[in-house]
Amino acid sequence: MISSNRCAFLSNSGLGGSCNFSGAQRRVSGPFKVVCMAPSNRVGDKNGSVVMEVETRSTPLKEIKSDSAVADVDDNEISSGGPQDVYGEDKATEDHFVTPWSVSVASGYTLLRDPHFNKGLAFTEKERDAHYLRGLLPPTVIPQETQVKKMIQHIRQYQVPLQKYMAMMDLQERNERLFYKLLIDHVEELLPVVYTPTVGEACQKYGSIFIHPQGLYISLKEKGKILEVLRNWPEKNIQVIVVTDGERILGLGDLGCQGMAIPVGKLSLYTALGGVRPSACLPITIDVGTNNEKLLNDELYIGLKQRRATGQEYAELMHEFMSAVKQTYGEKVLIQFEDFANHNAFDLLEKYRSTHLVFNDDIQGTASVVLAGLVAALKFVGGNLSDHRFLFLGAGEAGTGIAELIALEISKQTNVPLEEARKNIWLVDSKGLIVSSRKGSLQHFKKPWAHEHEPVKKLVDAVNQIKPTVLIGTSGQGKAFTKEVIEAVSSINKKPIILSLSNPTSQSECTAEEAYSWSQGRAIFASGSPFPPVEYEGKVFVPGQANNAYIFPGFGLGLIMSGTIRVHDDLLLAASEALAAEVSQENFDKGLIFPPFTNIRKISAKIAAKVAAKAYELGLATRLPQPKNLVEFAESCMYTPAYRSYR
Repeated sequence: MISSNRCAFLSNSGLGGSCNFSGAQRRVSGPFKVVCMAPSNRVGDKNGSVVMEVETRSTPLKEIKSDSAVADVDDNEISSGGPQDVYGEDKATEDHFVTPWSVSVASGYTLLRDPHFNKGLAFTEKERDAHYLRGLLPPTVIPQETQVKKMIQHIRQYQVPLQKYMAMMDLQERNERLFYKLLIDHVEELLPVVYTPTVGEACQKYGSIFIHPQGLYISLKEKGKILEVLRNWPEKNIQVIVVTDGERILGLGDLGCQGMAIPVGKLSLYTALGGVRPSACLPITIDVGTNNEKLLNDELYIGLKQRRATGQEYAELMHEFMSAVKQTYGEKVLIQFEDFANHNAFDLLEKYRSTHLVFNDDIQGTASVVLAGLVAALKFVGGNLSDHRFLFLGAGEAGTGIAELIALEISKQTNVPLEEARKNIWLVDSKGLIVSSRKGSLQHFKKPWAHEHEPVKKLVDAVNQIKPTVLIGTSGQGKAFTKEVIEAVSSINKKPIILSLSNPTSQSECTAEEAYSWSQGRAIFASGSPFPPVEYEGKVFVPGQANNAYIFPGFGLGLIMSGTIRVHDDLLLAASEALAAEVSQENFDKGLIFPPFTNIRKISAKIAAKVAAKAYELGLATRLPQPKNLVEFAESCMYTPAYRSYR
């Protein structure tokens, strides 16, 4: 901030360390320069090098009219006990305008307030001298590793998950590299804090905990000006955008503009787990209103207080957004749709998949990670995917997305038509089993799963009649897998596969303890949100987590490093196969069908390599020539949060 009492600008002589404008200097009729200095290593530079010059207007302050932007200044008065108020901020009344002068200089006090470059007490003695930090920091120098130890102790002192979340977000705003170093080093402990399930509570309370704006907010007010809004974002080399309209946040429903915590959290994982540079990530919320009455009546709600726009108005805004993104960031920017309602999610994916690099994590990411878990689980129960029968509770984005990818993999393995592969996959929605007699009233994305069968209303009856070997929950209905349901599927199978995928924890179809105890310890279980280990009859079971974070960071990295221009279903299958291959015998022995997150960056590199290889094979990759070793290339592309040394 330009201020007269502690000014980082020098007079046009370029010498001296302070800014002293005399009354005569302020009244001169000719132009003069304000020069911004930065440190320099060049011989002969006493204080630094010029990084910015501003030529002032020639109009004397005394001649400025009373209704202009800056109020008249009395040269002889001292404002607020300090030097004279050159720019008029202290004397301006509420009806006057003032200019918010600011400039970013990576030096001194400003450097300590820049999260991209701040290192806190890790600045070396040499850096403190070179960047005018003497006196602004305590004298001790602490390495980044010690800072990580200190911060994890600080996070652990909080008992409430939301407080841990807020502490992590505060750290991200202060010291970006330390935030990612902490998250990478303690990923299993902190993943539930920055992602599900805590991020769900953060969205619900986002208005009350909102401190710093993160990402871009594009509302109906910006219709016709979205291109300008995108240009307001300071970073220009964007590679990944995660966008939501907040209508279906996890299993919590319409949270409107407060859904911003989802894109922010997802992109944190793109960096921590997939190695995508933070500066290349852009979280965006499309605010078209909300139908949540509680939020509409909440004075702390940060979004538009109106009912959701729908139909043509919504479609026009989204089309303007998609066109503006492509125009601003190019053909190869990845746009990840997140937590859109079913009716919009499928339409947007279908509409733009042929013209943009788009990916829906709820439909495609969830499907890929679940398919990987199923492929790994076959090592427990034997057989191929085509030998099993699948029953879903939930026929929305996640349920139909998973079902379709399973059918694609079965079709690929057995060379049968896709329609034939779908016949062993059954879905239950809010009205019961999806059967052919309901086709007239079904949404278009449910119709492929309407098989010949008599109507069935209850889930337990569907289990007894369909006799599935795999039971998958994507309904967002907590406790929907009752004791009766789990006992029924366990009576049919020696080792039933039960996946309770709904988030957050409160919406999970059953807990790990319920799955193991009601199946007499025979279930192969995984969930969407994490559950602690369970002891049953002297044996400890470690539940797996079918977390999308296994897939989308590595998947995105693979698209970026290969310059892929479109997402093909075969890329999702490649990601699933790569993840399934990472499940070791040691993991199997514990009952896990997913690998631990401790090695997630190596896993992401291997997923990226498989995805990139398939993209090159399909002719979708534009970065040529193809690297010889794609795993090594993926690892070399990954961002690392170690502190950089400053000149």
